[in-house]
Amino acid sequence: MPHTPSIQRVVRPALLTLLTGLVLLFLSGSFAQASAKGRKATAKPTVVLVHGAWANGSSWNGEVARLQHAGYTVDVPPNPLRGLASDSAYLASYLKTVTGPIILVGHSYGGAVITNAATGNAEVKALVYVDGYIPAQGDTILGLTGAKPGSMLDPATSFNFVPFTDAAGTDTDLFVKPSVFRADVGADLSIKQDAILAATQEPLAASALQQPSGPPAWATIRSYALIGTKDMVLPPAEQAAMAARAGATVVKVQGGSHLTLISHPGAVTRLIKRAARAAH
Repeated sequence: MPHTPSIQRVVRPALLTLLTGLVLLFLSGSFAQASAKGRKATAKPTVVLVHGAWANGSSWNGEVARLQHAGYTVDVPPNPLRGLASDSAYLASYLKTVTGPIILVGHSYGGAVITNAATGNAEVKALVYVDGYIPAQGDTILGLTGAKPGSMLDPATSFNFVPFTDAAGTDTDLFVKPSVFRADVGADLSIKQDAILAATQEPLAASALQQPSGPPAWATIRSYALIGTKDMVLPPAEQAAMAARAGATVVKVQGGSHLTLISHPGAVTRLIKRAARAAH
C-alpha cells in the first residue's frame, strides 16, 4: 500500500510559505509607503530659468550647476525673443509640461516674460527677478527702461540693426554693439567674458520693446528681486520702484552690472533657494 503523507505534513509547509509571503507583502507595502512619504516630504520644486535679451540659456550655467548640486531639477527653456506676447505664450505652454510646483526665474527682459507667462498658473509658487523687468499691465520695455535716468542703452546708437521678415511681418533684430556690451552691459565681467558674450548674443526683435504687458502674475504670486547696483541697462532706481510696486523681497548686489547672473551666480542661487524654501 503506497505511503500517504499526513495532512499536517502537507499543510504545515504550505501554511508557512503563505504566512511568510503575507509578512513580506506587508513589509514591502509599509516600506513603499514610508518611502513615498519621505519623497513627498523632501521633494523640491522645479526651478525654471528664463534668459533675457542679448543672451541665451548658457547665461545660467553658474546657477544650474549650484542648483543641481543642491538636488533641484532645473529647466532652462529657450526664450525666442520675438515679442512679449508670443514669448510669454511659448513659456506658458512650456510651464504646463512641468509636473509639480515651480520657482520661475527671469533675467532682464525674461522678467517681463515670466510676469505674463505665469498668470493663472497655480503651480508657479514664486517669481524671482534678476536685474529684471517687473511690468504692470500696459507697461512696455522701452517705457520702463527710460522711466528713471541711468540707462546707457541708446536705441539710436547702441545697436546693430538686421531687418527680417517672418510670418508676423517685417521687423528688425537688435544686436548690442560689442563696445557697448563691454561698457554698459557686463562691466563687472572680464574683457574676455564680454567679448564671448557679445559674439554669442541672441538678438531681440525691435517690436518687443513697445508691446504692452498683460495682467501681471506678481499680483497673486510671491516675488523676489535681485538688483545689481551698477546696472547701466535697467536703472537700479527703476528696478527698486517696480519691486516695491510688486511687493517683492529685494536683495542688492553691490557693484553688480546688468549680468549679475554671470558675475554673482552664488548670490542669485541663494535667492532662488530662499524663494523655494518659502514656497513649501
